[in-house]
Amino acid sequence: MFGSTVRGTAVAAVVLAGFAVSCDADPAAPAAAPAASAPVSASVAVPAPASAAAGRSGSGPAAAPAASGGPDALPGAAPEKVRDAFAGLQATLNDACTPAGCAHFLGRVHDELHRLDAAMKADPKGPGHFPEPIALIAELDAQLAGDRSFTNLKEHQTLLISTRDRINTWMQGHPDDYR
Repeated sequence: MFGSTVRGTAVAAVVLAGFAVSCDADPAAPAAAPAASAPVSASVAVPAPASAAAGRSGSGPAAAPAASGGPDALPGAAPEKVRDAFAGLQATLNDACTPAGCAHFLGRVHDELHRLDAAMKADPKGPGHFPEPIALIAELDAQLAGDRSFTNLKEHQTLLISTRDRINTWMQGHPDDYR
């Protein structure tokens, strides 16, 4: 019983720290990479704020998350499953670039694509099992040239969204990879 209370307290502290960091961030600045972490509960999906990762200034290039589960993953933690990362990408399908939330939306699509990329590269089947999605993300990254500022994401919005949609279509044709 004590172990689960300590674990719950630790999870709550991490979530609160993420929210505290996001409150200090410039609201117009998009996030650099997804905050991929182990799910808190299978029935509750709490998306991390786009600017919650530590060390993000909102300007300049940022690296995609490491194949070990992202920058916020615990050392030695198992990499994120492709199905979980794909669910995050699918969650963006009904969203749009509205005047009040375009920076958040485009940053989130970018982050979810890179979260999926890291999960595919860390998958036991190997990155060769996901050639098209990984190639599409690499093509997007080449066009973005490391600049994930809102201005650059907005300029490449069509490519960003079409990359998401093409990967979604590819994954739908490979249901064994995410179920």
